[in-house]
Amino acid sequence: MLNLLPSILVLGLAALGAIFLAQNRRSSPEMIAERKVAARVLGLAVMVQSIHFAEEAATGFHERLPALLGLQDIPFSVFIIFNLLWLAIWVASIPGLRAAHTGAFFAAWFLAIAGMVNGVAHPLLAVAQGGYFPGLVSSPIEGIACVWLWLRLRAATQPVGDLG
Repeated sequence: MLNLLPSILVLGLAALGAIFLAQNRRSSPEMIAERKVAARVLGLAVMVQSIHFAEEAATGFHERLPALLGLQDIPFSVFIIFNLLWLAIWVASIPGLRAAHTGAFFAAWFLAIAGMVNGVAHPLLAVAQGGYFPGLVSSPIEGIACVWLWLRLRAATQPVGDLG
């Protein structure tokens, strides 16, 4: 279980940020066009995240990250199930985003935050290792896609106090 602690910490902070944003930013009914664009960008970000996950799985991220921290490997089955579950949640959130469901916004904000963190963390991990680190190739693309998702989510929502 200790081997999951770094991921739980980082993803937990991303989830807290996503909860805060989903609760404090809402999309009014007239923002349908903005939600449609955000949903399309969410679809793109999910595709990029899928590629990133495949790169991590193929290159041993579940072994290399814990080893870097002096921990045991994350069981490959846990790594696969966790990532496939989130990919399914994000795909299911695409129509929910168009319909302004708070849960879908939580999932989208979570991907935006986690993807931006990935876009920075993997290159830093590569520098720390002095070479390639699993996920490095796709992480900058994921980071860019998730910045775009963040911007589209902001355009599709307003702070709760601004809704009349």
